[in-house]
Amino acid sequence: MLLVLILAGALWGIGYVAGVSRTARYVSVSVLLIGVLVIQLTLPSGHPLREATGGSAALWLILGGAAVLVLSYSKVLKTLRNRAAPKQAEETAMQSDKFSETELERYARHIVLRELGGPGQKKMKQARVLVIGAGGLGAPALQYLAAAGVGTIGVIDDDIVENANLQRQVIHRDADIGMPKVFSAQQAMQAQNPNVIVLPYHRRLTDEIAADLFADFDLILDGTDNFDTRYLANRTAVALGKPLVSGALSQWEGQLSVFDPANDAPCYQCIFPEAPAPGLAPSCAEAGVIGPLPGVVGSMMAVEAIKVITGAGQALRAEMLIYDALYGESRKITLTRRSDCPICGKVDA
Repeated sequence: MLLVLILAGALWGIGYVAGVSRTARYVSVSVLLIGVLVIQLTLPSGHPLREATGGSAALWLILGGAAVLVLSYSKVLKTLRNRAAPKQAEETAMQSDKFSETELERYARHIVLRELGGPGQKKMKQARVLVIGAGGLGAPALQYLAAAGVGTIGVIDDDIVENANLQRQVIHRDADIGMPKVFSAQQAMQAQNPNVIVLPYHRRLTDEIAADLFADFDLILDGTDNFDTRYLANRTAVALGKPLVSGALSQWEGQLSVFDPANDAPCYQCIFPEAPAPGLAPSCAEAGVIGPLPGVVGSMMAVEAIKVITGAGQALRAEMLIYDALYGESRKITLTRRSDCPICGKVDA
């Protein structure tokens, strides 16, 4: 029996060192234990192999049953905690509508702005904003949203911090290499402003979860670098009537717009009806990007988010801001909603 336990521990340890997923490690250990049970149930009593693996199937059945019970209990407990966490976060946010002295001092430069004032800052405190991507655009947007006092900030990303990210994704540190980006960003945001609630989702945005996730937020920021996710975010935001602040980068140029058909602005697919052919719009990894550019555009995304939340000024609805960092130029172009758009063509303003 001791031999089997040692083998099981070795399988688990080797898998952990090799970076094998927890599920795969459970499967490998389970296969080993099933093999032991087969030996105990098929070989005659007194057989050397049966004796070497415990000598009795009953003992392994009891041990296996106990393990299943423990794992089931842990899974149920984790599920209950995950369900309780958003409710607790929401209750905390609702209970803290009033500003502490520390918050009043921190947000004083906002409160004295005629366009924001105390009511605008309170709207930010009560707002729930989801940022898709904790990379080049998401990093500065998340930092400034947290610093500005947006009450609840969700961030979804399935990537981990890599050394090559640190040239531009300034929310992450060298010590964070290997950590999921959402957790690295959460640490940095809460270190910057412990008064905000950060909800990290370490997973990829998919059709299965998008609607339920978006429904829990007031405003969506899309800082991704792939068209599949962009079109998914647009479809979901339009279906739920959520404003979508979208930014994009390439080499020295960035662009920014607020897609909001519910307020008579076009959606993303009105402007980009279909994804470009492979190679026509290379990613930053393929084409390169100047390090500070994501900071400029990501910060602009945070400004647009604050304007949408508070109603200050005029958000970039039906307009796109294009910034050329190489020549220090910016321009705005007017965007028109398409009546035949398959996504927002039937959405009433």
